[in-house]
Amino acid sequence: MKVIDHINQAKDTLISFEILPPLKGKGISAIYNHLDPLMEFKPAFINVTYHRSETMFKKQADGTFNKIEVRKRPGTVGICAAIMQHYNVDPVPHLICGGFTKEETENALIDLAFLGIDNVLVLRGDAAKNETFFEPEPGGNRYAIDLLKQVMDLNHGIYLEEEVKDPGKATFCIGVAGYPEKHFEAPNKATDIAYLKAKVDAGAEYVVTQMFFDNQKYFEFVQNCRMAGIQVPIIPGLKPITNKKQMTILPRIFNVDLPDQLATEIMKCKTDVEVEQVGTAWLLQQSRELKKAGVPVLHYYTLGKPKVIWNVVKELV
Repeated sequence: MKVIDHINQAKDTLISFEILPPLKGKGISAIYNHLDPLMEFKPAFINVTYHRSETMFKKQADGTFNKIEVRKRPGTVGICAAIMQHYNVDPVPHLICGGFTKEETENALIDLAFLGIDNVLVLRGDAAKNETFFEPEPGGNRYAIDLLKQVMDLNHGIYLEEEVKDPGKATFCIGVAGYPEKHFEAPNKATDIAYLKAKVDAGAEYVVTQMFFDNQKYFEFVQNCRMAGIQVPIIPGLKPITNKKQMTILPRIFNVDLPDQLATEIMKCKTDVEVEQVGTAWLLQQSRELKKAGVPVLHYYTLGKPKVIWNVVKELV
């Protein structure tokens, strides 16, 4: 079932989760152990992130170094199939530009269509660790809107090979990312929203936001989007703070601010256990306010902290 159909048919705010594929070498049980406690909340869908490969240099016997590509968290497509079979819940695989040619992307989309997966979230993705700025794979998509247009082409039966006879049409529901505090590369919020509007006009059916810790920034973002003509559902993305390191890591990596009150309370904590308690209480407060405001979905970035998310959502249902 498509995400947009879940939203349109819902009578109340839905719950959804986002997970990471396990590190290479771990089995599917790592996913089940992560998700099992959360399934009592009947999530409408579960997002599964995609991670680009990393370049590493392996020393050879002769002393020289060989450049190799390593994907530390493979398995997104397989995990999505497992989630559908094991839980009967709709998965939403992420698709990224970085590290993939258009041909590889098309083949992944074909696999997803064969599996009966109805949804994708399209993202540009991060720059490689050895790059200052994002560079696409040779023959790949440079921007999220390019990737989106490739998915839309497949929905219209347009393949990279013009010789495909009697091409079947895919039926993907496409989601995109939104940034209440602006994407770090955008010159200003208005430009950032204009980029988002272009993706919606190109076929995106819903938006999932970057994490934020001040609900007012989400509400202002939604208002600005509506004023710009973006009418699709805008799903708030939520993440708990669980340790003091995140006070510097999250603003630096994700370009988000921590409200003064939250930062002050965290600074008072002497241990990460105390930080997690503060973060849990803050996330619950956010969730209650957002649900009261009638948001379509509360989307939780679980990212290794399912117990924290469980403690929050149990107070909402």
